[in-house]
Amino acid sequence: MKIKDITDFLETIAPLEYQESYDNCGLIVGDKNSTVKKALITLDCTEEVIDEAIAEKCQLVIAHHPIVFGGLKKLNGKNYVERTVIKAIKNNIAIYAIHTNFDNVLDGVNAKICERLGLVDCEILSPKKQLLKKLYTFIPLDSYASVAQAVFEAGAGNIGNYSETSFSAPGMGTFKGNANSNPTIGKKGMLERVEEVKFETIFPAIIERKVVEALLKAHPYEEVAYDIVSLDNYYQKVGSGMVGNLKKPLDELTFLKSAKKQLKTDGIRYTNLRQKEVKRVAVCGGAGRFLLNNAIAVNADVFVTADFKYHDFFDAEGKIVVADVGHFESEQFTKDLLIERISEKFPTFAALTSKINTNPIKYL
Repeated sequence: MKIKDITDFLETIAPLEYQESYDNCGLIVGDKNSTVKKALITLDCTEEVIDEAIAEKCQLVIAHHPIVFGGLKKLNGKNYVERTVIKAIKNNIAIYAIHTNFDNVLDGVNAKICERLGLVDCEILSPKKQLLKKLYTFIPLDSYASVAQAVFEAGAGNIGNYSETSFSAPGMGTFKGNANSNPTIGKKGMLERVEEVKFETIFPAIIERKVVEALLKAHPYEEVAYDIVSLDNYYQKVGSGMVGNLKKPLDELTFLKSAKKQLKTDGIRYTNLRQKEVKRVAVCGGAGRFLLNNAIAVNADVFVTADFKYHDFFDAEGKIVVADVGHFESEQFTKDLLIERISEKFPTFAALTSKINTNPIKYL
């Protein structure tokens, strides 16, 4: 296979358009058309990980965290970032990052944390806006079913657990073709009145081109009238963090001890207990302070995340228990998730889990 085959697939499950503005996801080092026989999956890409890739004869490293986060002005090996990139280039090893775009999808990093904690009925904690669009078009009655179906097959019309959602209303369309026209219905130079159906449906903005191409191909008219409108709606499938429910309520200490075991962390820093049962749990892999108010707003009993600073803990104000499990610890199972996805798609491809513990934080 080519590297492009792997990265194109990864971008179907975690589109690059869903990364945060500060991030640097995608192919960071390497040629997408290069051949790949093995890939090494890791949380962080370090010099030691590149050495492991060399030893395992891997041509591609897939990391959660981008090795190049900001711009590189020089490449002379003065720090670990530059040394890692140089070593990868010298050994023809490509580096790909799947970071906040994988955090922000419904079945990504945070879903894996929810799975480890035994949460059910999970949903995005802070859905994003301005990721949806609406298509309006006008279809002659006889062609309505086939055109609508083509648009649905292109990915439009999905809302939550429902597909092929739309609204339609009958009406009268008018048009008059000029001398250069070739009308499907009627004759050029004559005003035509045709019974049409106004059709509207919703779709993710990232598939706009695919939806429009499907519409134009299926629609019988020479000139297809359509409008696309950007929506400010929340997109429930994309956003930060997740929230879910325990199958059975637990007391706070029992839950925290279970979380420590399931997330394989050496310690959890947490705020004062509230002496309440834990029923609803919010999670955010990595640094999640920015979602604290969201977790409180959805009535979560505990917020499992990482990288809380000293004064951040005060902001819980007795409204929620904050459980800081550690950055690496919260995201370490991302490797397992990537292996699962790649193996499902490419069952004969050699995707290896890195054996290097890249956690820079040690505990006594």
